[in-house]
This record gives sequence, structure tokens and C-alpha cells, in this order.
Amino acid sequence: MDEAATEARLAALQKQMAAMQRELQTLRRRPAPAATAEARSATGPGGSRLTRRTQALQGIPGSEPRTPAFVQAETVCEGNAMPLGHVCFTPGGFVELAGFYRTPNQAADIASDFAGIPFRNSFQAREGEFRFSARQSRLSGLVTAMIDPSLKASGYAELDFLGAGVTSNSRESNSYVPRIRQVWAALDQSEWGLHVLAGQAFSLATTNLSGITPLKEQIPLTIDAQYVPGFNWARTPQIRVTKDLGQGLWAAASLESPQSVVPPSPFTVPAGINVNNSGDAGGLNNATTTYSNSEAPDILAKLGWEPGWGHYELKGVGRLFSDRLVGKTDAQAGYGIGGAATLPIVRDYADLQLSGLAGRGIGRYGSAQLPDFALRADGSVAAVPMFQLLAGLVGHVQPGTDVYAYAGWEHAERTGALSLAGYGSPTLVVTGCDVEGSAAALCQAESRDIRQVTGGFWHDLYKGSYGRLVAGAQASYTTRDAFRGAAGVAPSTHMVVGLASLRYYPF
Repeated sequence: MDEAATEARLAALQKQMAAMQRELQTLRRRPAPAATAEARSATGPGGSRLTRRTQALQGIPGSEPRTPAFVQAETVCEGNAMPLGHVCFTPGGFVELAGFYRTPNQAADIASDFAGIPFRNSFQAREGEFRFSARQSRLSGLVTAMIDPSLKASGYAELDFLGAGVTSNSRESNSYVPRIRQVWAALDQSEWGLHVLAGQAFSLATTNLSGITPLKEQIPLTIDAQYVPGFNWARTPQIRVTKDLGQGLWAAASLESPQSVVPPSPFTVPAGINVNNSGDAGGLNNATTTYSNSEAPDILAKLGWEPGWGHYELKGVGRLFSDRLVGKTDAQAGYGIGGAATLPIVRDYADLQLSGLAGRGIGRYGSAQLPDFALRADGSVAAVPMFQLLAGLVGHVQPGTDVYAYAGWEHAERTGALSLAGYGSPTLVVTGCDVEGSAAALCQAESRDIRQVTGGFWHDLYKGSYGRLVAGAQASYTTRDAFRGAAGVAPSTHMVVGLASLRYYPF
């Protein structure tokens, strides 16, 4: 009799669960106002029918003291997310074939070196380069879990193939390696309006599309993986805290892993001074590059505001630079203050994007990668004064077709010693920069201004149940102007790049 009763109760339970599934599907098919009304009824006496049935299941022997797994998964997972136990997994990424032609020849892949455009004394300045590349193809995955109705946990990982190992080459196997773009975890407590992120993500200096939310960064639509000069960004290990201050108002602060950009040649560090060191392979750093002397994290803060029309930001950066001289360590602070605005000038059709950052020692946060600091005559650190500006116009011509245009500018000032230890010294020899074959000693040019105008489009060739196939094209014109040196010469050079892309987004 006991077995028969148990079987009967299990059969009844199965019927109830099937009915709940049908009810969930019905709710999803309803128009938004009806679904909202049903949700509001849950706050009334006794709650909704689904709530009461779920609560009734808790008292049945053998049932777990929480919402059944299928109810939790179907309730939480949205869009392309797939239920995996009590979490949701959203796959992402794309496969890309890009082709590009660049003048001059930078021997570079899909990311252009804006501050490294060669002057006309170089043979490469008088050559061009064409390449195909699949290395910007990307894989990503997002895991989310509702720990309780007001607490969500997330984990995200994203990689591409723009890393290069010591054996990587383009001769036969094109054996390039995966690299981390983003890997982070986050907790969102909606009742407190508190959000915490830890891991590698886009820097807080990067402008957001909405709120101050990871995966909602306002990334230029370019095919070029280095984006646009004037665009503020980095992807860094960090810990970030964001607080909802009110309707449409947010504040955030982060501690981000430090690293400084030191001027390239002809900058020379005098004997007896240490500003950076080669990576320690035994400590799992790259032995073929250098790491700056960094004794404190970068500190960033941001306010985000959406009053009802547009998105606005105010941001700040605090940094610390140091070098070691015989007998003492010298340090100097760097800083940056900036803002951004996104204005829907024609609703649903055109957006104007503006951003800027100015201060000392902020080169790391610009796409041109101008230097953060140089040295004074006494060997102390001198942070480089500079500014970074970007304006963009994005048009949504029709569903599935976007066009864009950007103009960016990064500018640095003379800093430090009037020698190779400073930056932009008027004593630099630059008389050979326009003479093909001239020795490097006759072209000691250092970048003062990097400017670019660029434009392009993206168009959906297919969008449906089997993913999305997208074609895009971009053209850019970039100028590199150096400081005026000996004999009053101010060298200048330029670069033209044309790019095309075909991407398939399967998810």
C-alpha cells in the first residue's frame, strides 16, 4: 500500500511539473504587458499560481528544498544561453578572414603600429604590404548563475589568436598562439545596487555604451585590431567596484595592474639608472620584452550618467612611476582627467561619440601608445604631458547595416632632459629622415602627434537560425608628426590602410 501511494504521489508530481512547464511556455508567448501583470501578481496575497505550486513541491518527500532545476534554468536563461545544471552558458565569438593592404610596410598583422610608422629614410616606408589573416577570430563563453533572486554570479572568458610564440611565423603553418583578451568573474547584488568584478577586463578608462557594465564597452567598429588613435582603452587584470547611485547614475573605482610605456629608440637610459627590466622566464614572464618598475596599481574612477537622452561619463586616472638611481629610488605621480558622451542625434539612426583624456603619463591608455615618461637631466622621472581625443559617428542605415567614421588625435609635449634621456629634445638629429637609406643616427625622430581619419561599414549577408554572416570594409589615413629637431626640421610621415573582413557568428 505504501509503494502504491508513493507511486501515485510521484505520478501526481510529474503531472504538476508538466503543467508548470506548459504554464512557463504560455507566459513566454504572452505580450510584455501580460507577462508583467503576471509577475506583479506574485507580490500579492499568496503569489502567482506558479509560485504557489513551486512552494507546494517543497513539502513532498524526496524533493530538494529549492526551486526544481528545470524551473530555475528556464527562468534564468535568456537569449542564446543554454541551461547547464543550475547555471546558464552563453557561447560566443566569430570566425574571420581579413585581408589588408598597408603603406608603408610595417611587417605587422591585423593591428597597425600607429606610433611606429617609418620615416622616409627607411626602405619599408617606400614599400607596401598585403596579408590575409584569420588571427582575429575569437572564442568566448559567459556563465551566469542566480544564487538568489537578487544575487547573480558571472564568469566570462574570451580569447583570440593574436599572440605570437617564439616559433610563430607566416611561412608555412601560420602557427600563431591563442591569447587572453578577457577572463573575469563578477557578482551583482541588485538589492544593494553593488557590482564587483575581478579578473582581466577592459579598463575602467574605456567608455561604456550604457551604465558601467562589463561587455558593454563602446569599442570602435574598426577591423584594425588597434582601433583608432585617441581611443582610451587597455585590457588589464583588475578589481572593480560599481555602485548604483540612483536612476541612471553610477559610480565605479578600480585598481588595475600597472605597466608603463617607455620611449623607443633613440631614447637612451644613462648608465647607473634602471627604469625597466627584461622579463624573467623562470617567473613566467616574456624574456624577449621589458617590464617597467611598478610599485603601485593604477587607480581609476568613473561616474556614468544617463539622464534620458544620451550617455555621459567623467573619468580619472592616477598612476605612479619610478626608477632606481645609485643610492636612491625616484618616483613621480601621473594623472589623467577625461570625459565621454554618446549622443543619439537621430534616434535609432545615428549616434555621435565623443571622448577625451588629458594629463601626464597617460600614454598607456591611448591606441597610439605614446610614452608615459622620460628622464630629467638628474635621472629623475618626468611624466609626459599629453592629450587624447576621439570623435565618431555611427549610422544605422537599415537593420543589419552600420556605417561609421572616426577622427582621432594623440599629442605629447617635450619632457625632461635636452638629450636622448628626455623626450622630444630640440637637439635630436632629424636631418636625414626624408633621405632614403640614411642611417638611424640621422633620423632620431620622436612622435609628437598621431592623427587618423577612418571609416567603413558592416553589412549582414545572412542572419537567421544558423547564425550570422557579416561583411565589412575599412579605410584609414594616419599621420605621424615628430618634434622639431636640429636645423629646425620637423619630420612627418603617413600611412594608408585598406581592410576587408568576412565574419561568421555561429551563436
